[in-house]
Amino acid sequence: MLLGLVFSLSLAQLIGAGIVRDQSGGAVPGASVTVRSSSGTEEVTVTGPDGRFMLSTAADGQGVLVVRAVGFAVKEQPFSGAGEIEVVLAPATILETVTVTATRTEERLGNIPASINVLDSGQIRQSPAVVADDVLRQIPTFSLFRRTSSLSSHPTAQGVSLRGVGPSGVSRTLVLIDSVPFNDPFGGWVYWTRVPLESLDRIEVVDGTSSSLYGNYAMGGVINLISGRPTRRTVELRTQYGNLMSPKVDFRGSDVWGKVAAAVDGSWFDTDGFAVVAEKERGPVDTKATVTFRNVNVKLDYNPTSRVSAFVRGGYFSEERDNAKESSFDGTPEGNDTTWKSASSGVRILLPDQSDLQARVFTDVATFRSNFLAVPNPTTRAIGRMTLDQRVPTTSFGGMALWSRAFGRRNFFSAGTDWRWVDGDSHESARDAATGLTFTLERISGGTQRSVGAFVQDVFTPVDRLSVTLSARVDSWRNYGAHNLENSLPSGAPTANNNPNLAERNDTVGSPRVAALYRITETVSVWSSLGWGFRAPTLNELYRQFRVGQTLTLANAELGPERLVGGEAGVSVEPAPNLTVRATWFDNRVKNPVSNVTTRVTGTGAIFQQRQNLGRTRIRGVQTDVEYRLGTDWRLNAGYLYNDATVTEDEARPALVGKFLAQVPKHRGSMRVAYTNPRIVLLALGVQVIGLQFDDDLNQRLVGGRTEPGLPRYAVVDFTASRPIADNLDVFFGVQNLLDEEYYVGTNPTTIGSPRLVHGGVRVRFSGR
Repeated sequence: MLLGLVFSLSLAQLIGAGIVRDQSGGAVPGASVTVRSSSGTEEVTVTGPDGRFMLSTAADGQGVLVVRAVGFAVKEQPFSGAGEIEVVLAPATILETVTVTATRTEERLGNIPASINVLDSGQIRQSPAVVADDVLRQIPTFSLFRRTSSLSSHPTAQGVSLRGVGPSGVSRTLVLIDSVPFNDPFGGWVYWTRVPLESLDRIEVVDGTSSSLYGNYAMGGVINLISGRPTRRTVELRTQYGNLMSPKVDFRGSDVWGKVAAAVDGSWFDTDGFAVVAEKERGPVDTKATVTFRNVNVKLDYNPTSRVSAFVRGGYFSEERDNAKESSFDGTPEGNDTTWKSASSGVRILLPDQSDLQARVFTDVATFRSNFLAVPNPTTRAIGRMTLDQRVPTTSFGGMALWSRAFGRRNFFSAGTDWRWVDGDSHESARDAATGLTFTLERISGGTQRSVGAFVQDVFTPVDRLSVTLSARVDSWRNYGAHNLENSLPSGAPTANNNPNLAERNDTVGSPRVAALYRITETVSVWSSLGWGFRAPTLNELYRQFRVGQTLTLANAELGPERLVGGEAGVSVEPAPNLTVRATWFDNRVKNPVSNVTTRVTGTGAIFQQRQNLGRTRIRGVQTDVEYRLGTDWRLNAGYLYNDATVTEDEARPALVGKFLAQVPKHRGSMRVAYTNPRIVLLALGVQVIGLQFDDDLNQRLVGGRTEPGLPRYAVVDFTASRPIADNLDVFFGVQNLLDEEYYVGTNPTTIGSPRLVHGGVRVRFSGR
């Protein structure tokens, strides 16, 4: 079926063909090739895995060839249509990289007054990671709620935080795939195993608040996962095997037939698992954490003219996890599974007045199932009983429209709107407190959330060296149809908590932003910004409870929105053509952050928490990064983040004032050095360093009997290597946590992160004319 999709249909008659290479002679796949003919027509194509491209009779044989590729400077050269064309691209500096996320339009990174990181396809493939969140850890500002990889963590602990803004299972960061929302609509967390890693062209990360453009979830920033364009008659297959994993297979196929293009990608993966409780605390109830996932995505592009493009995309995802514990009464494992169906479509039109109009719609239908196990005696961990079964069906719809236009050479104006509707319920069956074999209570808790927003943005340059950005947005949301239907079993009688009509909540907020960038010289720029952000509580926070070990966290239907005021100032310097240094100071102040607050600790060690609007927090610090390229083969990237995140106000719990935010280390850094010669070998070595952090709001828990409170600092090393064997065949080898460092992820009990993961495999590419 895949080969039939990729290799069917004949080619249109060609008038030109060529190849795009880097300065070492290696092929550059996925490069955008545009031909602007002398008659005014324009044709766009994309290079295949071998760097080759072909042009149809849409052009008249004379004009200019413009080639763009992530990680390379834009190249323009004359085009005659005679013979094969060779285009050699030079590496781009950080500030020459084109990004679309920060302003929702294409712009050079060096012209944007914001902290932005871009991981190109080369950096993605130089990582030994098998899931996307492990790739993103190259950026020090990125972290999940807990320190561990999504290979072994519960999905609800995979909320992403940038710069430590509001770390929790719920993301304060909006994640997009090709500019379509990717966060779980019920809970805000991210299924990183859904990401088609091998199909990504680049990942763009905006660290500062972006609510003025994107609204909800973007309070702490935006991550945009951008997939590669379909190429003519190509198939890529990557298979790998490792010490703690069954074979992982990734595939991608695509073809282009004149005005129509199609791509299919997917992956399947299964781990053998590993223990997550520290060996000295491990008991009979503890097993191994495993994950199995499958996903497939299909995308169709249609470009009837050079001024109109449209796409349709559909996807299916399934995941099953064993969370490394089992009942001592009947052997039932604690685990969860998810099925997710998604679809989206969109259109982009260049209007006669040269303005640009974009529109998208999307839908998600997902069901998440999970059960929870309690261990009454955390010392022996000999007895475990099931406490709760959950099933969470969710349906959501949404859409957006964006219009933009340049007015003269000094103003670029944008205006847009977006909306989203989410409906979900948590169906819960509680079990008895003795053996966990009998159901004692049923609960259905949930509701519907509707949100709509509109924004405007103007980027203008009053003088050549100064760029000013002004943006503002208004959002309105409403929670309605909320309920908590709770009945005792077997009688079916309503409990005291039964409430079929929870109060509605609604609010309207504004999120302005002002920013400016000034070029002191051609190699030195300074910038600053001041912005407001917000996040409405999710249905998960409002209505769903959960348990981790001895800690039970309750929902709170009275939660209000979080608000943020954030300031930044930065400097970018290019002291040499291949050296870029950036430094950014930031100060984010959050009002009413939703946090898990400890309400009671029993004599047996059981901990009760509830989600509450905490008061006020402050997250401030400095981040720096440097990139150095030595010739065409060597590349060094390094970054460091100093983060001071504390509670500054809480009238209800004054003891929390001055405490550090849980899960936010003060120090985080990374370094990666890579040697890339496509004709010989690719080698990359990376180091990640994480400082001391706490995993509770009181900053009191001890780990493994240590006198030092919190989770100790640690460092991990990873390595990857690949070598071409033939034109269409590469072999590769990778190691995560090369030194097999044991590092702590949580307490009560002490849990540990991923051990050494070794894997190797082959990547095969086929391409046709």
